[in-house]
Amino acid sequence: MPDQIDKQAWRATIRAHRAAVPDSVRTAEAAALAEAAGRLEPTEWVCAYVPVRGEPGSVALPQALRAAGSRVLLPVTEAPGPLCWAEFTEVEALRPARYGLLEPTGPLLAPETVASAGLILVPALAVDRRGVRLGQGAGYYDRTLGLADPAARRVVVVRDDEVVERLPEEPHDIRMGWSLTPGGGIRRLGPDPL
Repeated sequence: MPDQIDKQAWRATIRAHRAAVPDSVRTAEAAALAEAAGRLEPTEWVCAYVPVRGEPGSVALPQALRAAGSRVLLPVTEAPGPLCWAEFTEVEALRPARYGLLEPTGPLLAPETVASAGLILVPALAVDRRGVRLGQGAGYYDRTLGLADPAARRVVVVRDDEVVERLPEEPHDIRMGWSLTPGGGIRRLGPDPL
C-alpha cells in the first residue's frame, strides 16, 4: 500500500506541474518530440498514441513515425484490460473516445497485435532512470506490454523534468528501455545500479 500512496502523490504533483506549462512551451516540446520520433529507426509496425490532456507531444508524433516509413498502430480502449489497436492513417480518421483520447476509426485489432511492433511508444507521467514508468493509474499499458515482443524497443515519452531518479515500483510494473524527451531526445534507461 505505501507505493500506491506514493504513486498518487507523484501523480498529483506531475499533473499540477503539467497544467502550469505555458502553451508556447507545449508547442515547442511537441515539435521537438515529433522531430525526434521521426529520427527513430523505423520498423514495419510501431505502436504509438496521440498525446492528450497535457501529455507532451501532439498528433504530429504518430504522423512523424508514419512519415519515417512505419505503419502506426494506436490504442483503442474497449474495456478494462489490455488495449486493442487500430491503424493510424491520417488525422481526419481519428475520433474522440473514452478518457478524452483520439482513436482511429479503422478496423479494431486484438490486444495481441502489439506483438507485431518493433517499437512501442508509451505515455507516462514520469519515468525513473531504471525504466520504472508512472502511468495514469488505470493499468492499461501494464496489461498490454506483457503481450509485446520482448525484443521490441519500449520507449516512454515524457517531458525532460519527468525523468527522475527513482519512482515507486510494484511487481506488475513493466520497465521501459528508453525515454524520449523534447530536450534529450532518445536515451537509454538502465537497470538498478549495483
